[in-house]
Amino acid sequence: MIERERYLEIVRDTPLVSVDLVLVRGGAEVLLGLRNNRPAQGSWFVPGGVIRKNEPRAAALQRVAAGELRIPDVQALEPRLLGVFEHFYPDCFAGDIGVSTHYVVIAHRIDLPAGFEVPGGDDQHRQLRWWPLAEAAASEAVHRYTRDYLPLLAD
Repeated sequence: MIERERYLEIVRDTPLVSVDLVLVRGGAEVLLGLRNNRPAQGSWFVPGGVIRKNEPRAAALQRVAAGELRIPDVQALEPRLLGVFEHFYPDCFAGDIGVSTHYVVIAHRIDLPAGFEVPGGDDQHRQLRWWPLAEAAASEAVHRYTRDYLPLLAD
């Protein structure tokens, strides 16, 4: 594990590569979490996380799905590449201290049957909630970077 000060230097000096999990239930709802952590604290956002050094993308997807959602085998749900995006934030994990965050995000769509429930959550989110796609697209409470994904989900 990287020490906090070293990680702050990395965030200050480099873009981070991450994965986002865009879970779509029954073709009509998207799973969002109310974020506890910076950046995007207090916003509804899809689950996701940084890819670690020498960690294959599939392993990062599995780690994030297991850690944030308690999904034991995300590969069995057949994640598909949704696209590559960039997210820029004026703050970072350490707060509003003059260090911005730049993510290169590899977003993955995971289609789930109607009625599917995630097994659990973690301390990344105050709450997990299934949002109807139109409601999420119209809500200012949903982070704009998450809203960018929504037009790509229409079947």
